[in-house]
Amino acid sequence: MQYRHIFFDLDHTLWDFDLNAKEALLELFDRLDLPSEGITDFDAFYRCYLHHNQVLWDRYHHGHISSEELKWKRMWRTLLDFKIGSEPLARKMSATFLELLPEKQNVFPYTFEILRYLREKGYLLHLITNGFEQVQWRKLRNSRLDDYFEEVITSERSGSIKPQRGIFEFAFQLTGATVADSIMIGDNPDADIQGALNMGMHCIFVNHIDSKEEVPATYSIRHLKELESIL
Repeated sequence: MQYRHIFFDLDHTLWDFDLNAKEALLELFDRLDLPSEGITDFDAFYRCYLHHNQVLWDRYHHGHISSEELKWKRMWRTLLDFKIGSEPLARKMSATFLELLPEKQNVFPYTFEILRYLREKGYLLHLITNGFEQVQWRKLRNSRLDDYFEEVITSERSGSIKPQRGIFEFAFQLTGATVADSIMIGDNPDADIQGALNMGMHCIFVNHIDSKEEVPATYSIRHLKELESIL
């Protein structure tokens, strides 16, 4: 085999973050009675959240904000779109969301099948994720993904975040992998793909949303089953 170690991203690559977030936010919407706060349209609320979540994750990836700022400010900015300036409510929403989100279990089609396929072929599977340590482990356990991976490297555990070199160097040290025998698989052109390319690693861009963006990955796929033609 050309590769021995396969490093997966988790959110938006295997674990369907947007669908799971929607389910968690709908539960939060009811539990905290957001209509009584002036937010009556859940779909509009969800769209605002997705926008601010993406913007702030990008800032977090580049080290411009802390993980704590990301957690509550995505809710704060969403509330501001509805002319609600309550920091206590934003922090309560953040805590509730992080309680509910890891309980969700939706993964992308063919996730379990491809992980079994790769393990049966003798690959060593790992995760490199910018998600938070406790939250990511709860996601893995609740969605029954935890048994497939040798090592789970989070930004908190490594003290670095993708696309920085530190998190990849930590992963190599932990797993014994090298650039030559490793490949990174993820959905984020910056964090996953550029991060891998900065290390000299081969990488696979998982384009679930059929983005037309040109991404300089070694390979690009739109469905996890396509990994069978590469690995």
